[in-house]
Amino acid sequence: MPTIFTKIINGEIPSHKIAEDDRYLAFLDVNPVAEGHTLVIPKAEVDYLFNLDDETYTGLMLFAKKVAGALPQAVPCLRVGVAVIGLEVPHTHVHLVPLNTMQDINFSKPKLKPGQDELAATAEKIRSKLLNG
Repeated sequence: MPTIFTKIINGEIPSHKIAEDDRYLAFLDVNPVAEGHTLVIPKAEVDYLFNLDDETYTGLMLFAKKVAGALPQAVPCLRVGVAVIGLEVPHTHVHLVPLNTMQDINFSKPKLKPGQDELAATAEKIRSKLLNG
């Protein structure tokens, strides 16, 4: 059975895409811990980060690095935190979280509840910085 992320890749579930190429996809988390919280995934459905082949692993990290470079320009923050937890969805995913405090990357705190319009506006801000950066 395809994961929710594979369904997003296939366009079966809508998402707020930030960047995409033939191997990777970055999109906003719909249950973010901070504004701009972005998920970066390989299009290959592999459950565990360290089960990725070396080429896919390094490509994923380089793709995430490009997206992370645009985040502080779009969502003011001191740093972009990176987390790979992998328990929520059985499909490798990297969390990029704009940080101003350590609490901004606390996944046990209540999630933000942005509306679709707010998510669309945030995605557009990030995409515009990605294209201009």
